[in-house]
Amino acid sequence: MTETAPWTSRKPTALLVLADGTVIEGHGVGATGKVTAEVCFNTALTGYEEILTDPSYLGQIVTFTFPHIGNIGTNEEDIEDLTPAARRGAVGVIFKADITEPSNYRASRHLNDWLASRGIIGLSGIDTRALTAWIRENGAPNAVIAHDPNGVFDIEALKAEARAWSGLVGLDLAKEATSGQSSQWNETPWVWNEGYGEMSPEDAKYHIVCVDYGVKRNILRLFAGLDCKVTVVPAATSAEDIMALNPDGVFLSNGPGDPAATGQYAVPVIREIIESETPTFGICLGHQMLGLALGAKTEKMHQGHHGGNHPVKDHTTGKVEIVSMNHGFAVSSDSLPAGVEETHVSLFDGSNCGLRLTDKPVFSVQHHPEASPGPQDSHYLFRRFLNMVREKKGEPALAER
Repeated sequence: MTETAPWTSRKPTALLVLADGTVIEGHGVGATGKVTAEVCFNTALTGYEEILTDPSYLGQIVTFTFPHIGNIGTNEEDIEDLTPAARRGAVGVIFKADITEPSNYRASRHLNDWLASRGIIGLSGIDTRALTAWIRENGAPNAVIAHDPNGVFDIEALKAEARAWSGLVGLDLAKEATSGQSSQWNETPWVWNEGYGEMSPEDAKYHIVCVDYGVKRNILRLFAGLDCKVTVVPAATSAEDIMALNPDGVFLSNGPGDPAATGQYAVPVIREIIESETPTFGICLGHQMLGLALGAKTEKMHQGHHGGNHPVKDHTTGKVEIVSMNHGFAVSSDSLPAGVEETHVSLFDGSNCGLRLTDKPVFSVQHHPEASPGPQDSHYLFRRFLNMVREKKGEPALAER
């Protein structure tokens, strides 16, 4: 990729410096300063606030392929990380066009101010199509994104920092994204013109323990909406402490970083949970570490999957779903051992998107069925999990769809 000139005549106030020495100039937005991370692209047309607060993006700079970002502003309700004060989400963002003024009845803040308050460094005014094409050809690069309103940069030092960063492989970022202590979750899904609801734990029919590797709020809302009391526990919680909570089911959440690194402490716990035959459901990082616990292998992807338009086939139903994706690592289909069945596959590249044990109530998916943001084709997976809980209790199954 050749060095790119700015789209406008304005003095550059932000730079993206790739590890190969490429320097891309633009106009700074959001927080000032610099950060080193991996650059990926997201093809979603909506939901930028949810994307930027998804803890799975920790350690990454998100390039939006949709050109106009910011037109609905931001609000205090649609964030996805549990602890916004800790700013667990994307560390940088890249836009084609300047941020537009908000025009939405729910907006409470301009996107630029919101980015600054969360410490997210942004760059606008570049050809995001060219950057996306470069990533598709060469893979997700390590880079430094820097914003200085005065436009003063030590470019050689930034190049050195980008080259020196080792990348996401081997990084346990779940320890940064996880909750600091156990908590209860009661909020239910958003309803038009009413907002988010709340369920009473005393009325709950089932108890789900969520192991938080960087969980998204809407996942927890969907559980609460199915009459589940949800206890969220930190990533390093022992199997003994999890089972002492008497869960009807255990959920292994999404999260950032290398599953093999987080798996150093998480995989032994997951194996004990599996052996207890407690119904278990994993999403994203939870899916990857479940795969590791069952004897499979994970691998770093060339560019990853990030967007809300990914076709995935569910082999158990024969149906094709359009789903939300956000991952840079994947379970290797060729490494699945006997007794582990591949349930879902990406129709983009054939990569694994789901698995289940044939002899225990355990399954997981790579994509994000909570649809925040994205389509709701895969909401049925929460009912599939709940049916495992109901079956163990001797209760009749719910309709998945």
